[in-house]
Amino acid sequence: MRYVSTRGQAPVLSFGEAMLTGLARDGGLYVPETIPTLTAAEIADLAGLSYEEVAFRVMKPFTGDTFTDEELQGAIERAYAGFGHPARAPLVQLAPNHFLLELFHGPTLAFKDFAMQVIGQLFQIELAKQGRKVTIVGATSGDTGSAAIEAFRGLDNVDVFILFPHGRVSEVQRRQMTTPIEENVHALALDGDFDDCQARLKDMFNDFAFRDEVGLAGVNSINFARVLAQIVYYFTSAVALGAPQRKISFTVPTGNFGDIFAGFLAKQMGLPVERLVIATNQNDILDRCIKGGDYTRHGVKPSMSPSMDIEISSNFERALYFAYGRDGDAITALMTELKEAGSFTVSPNAIGALREIYDSGRIGEGRTLEIIGRTLKETGELICPHTAVAVGVAEDALDRDPATPMVTLATAHPAKFPDAVNEATGIRPALPPRMKDLFERPERVTRVANDLAALEALVRGERRK
Repeated sequence: MRYVSTRGQAPVLSFGEAMLTGLARDGGLYVPETIPTLTAAEIADLAGLSYEEVAFRVMKPFTGDTFTDEELQGAIERAYAGFGHPARAPLVQLAPNHFLLELFHGPTLAFKDFAMQVIGQLFQIELAKQGRKVTIVGATSGDTGSAAIEAFRGLDNVDVFILFPHGRVSEVQRRQMTTPIEENVHALALDGDFDDCQARLKDMFNDFAFRDEVGLAGVNSINFARVLAQIVYYFTSAVALGAPQRKISFTVPTGNFGDIFAGFLAKQMGLPVERLVIATNQNDILDRCIKGGDYTRHGVKPSMSPSMDIEISSNFERALYFAYGRDGDAITALMTELKEAGSFTVSPNAIGALREIYDSGRIGEGRTLEIIGRTLKETGELICPHTAVAVGVAEDALDRDPATPMVTLATAHPAKFPDAVNEATGIRPALPPRMKDLFERPERVTRVANDLAALEALVRGERRK
């Protein structure tokens, strides 16, 4: 199994190399040269298996000979052992043909745990084999950072630096990043928004001297291993609802496009996915692009669903790569135009290819609150604002196609966003017992300027030699 860059100029790598590399050296993102497929019989055989066994069968074809079967199975078993639900990703029915996929039972109460816990285990195996140390730098709009810290805290061969936008994450999200005591983890509050954090991260990767000096590695969704682990719950939920004998649609709240791109890969593998529906909040660049073909930045507006407050959607580059027929030169031109002009226009053929796969919708702040309140009243389910955005978009999609079951991804526990939930319902959701002292733990955080040189100096000075 070989991995190529979306921009076509970087070395072709194995899965293990691509995992440890993260961002390709030409600035692109790694994707599999070919997408493995499962037959209808192989998909049907997933019924009744544990989540861990499905994960092994789905992930193994992508990993090639990087890991033995025993290594991969062990990593998966350890990754999910600490989840708070035996099904790992249980389904709850909201309405006729509308199901909620709960992805918040991991250690940091967000869907990022499904991938990050696996990556933590796989990194340990591969780094031990190579006798290497790495410096992980990540950018987060709220959930990736805490999941990465949880996965890598205390490891001898990894230092972790997480950039988050100062004042633009929830208090729970911030404290999950700033309260771990292990010396190998560092929470950095950057003056700017998430797009600034992501831009400085990419700048560090593109500074090859710095990258090589500190052994830079990435675990943002630019890392294909992240996306790979997220494919699994598309299979478990679809099979539970009757796949491959029936088609299933999915609605995904997304800003950086990694989670919904995993759904695209599941479809390419043979899962009978009818539609993938992009759900955006008021920062609706993806919805505008799918509907009009124009990808233009308008400026990020803070919202009650901060993990979606993104305008430079990294994984959308992967979707564009396939929509443009794997034309690396075309993707390079689009990404250069976005960097220089703040916009690009998708070609008619490519936008047609995207619309064959994706629908999209937008939910504003007022309707988000209404959906949280109404969902509790009608179903007894308390949902976070990101999930509420997706529920609203899913309801609109179901109106257009009521016959196809719809799975809406519930990406975070409501207790991670208590202010919004309280405003909508009058209920302030409690954290699980294992996190009840979160607000009493001392914080350890460094505020940093939106400046590449300052960030690189900090990483050099703080990482363990």
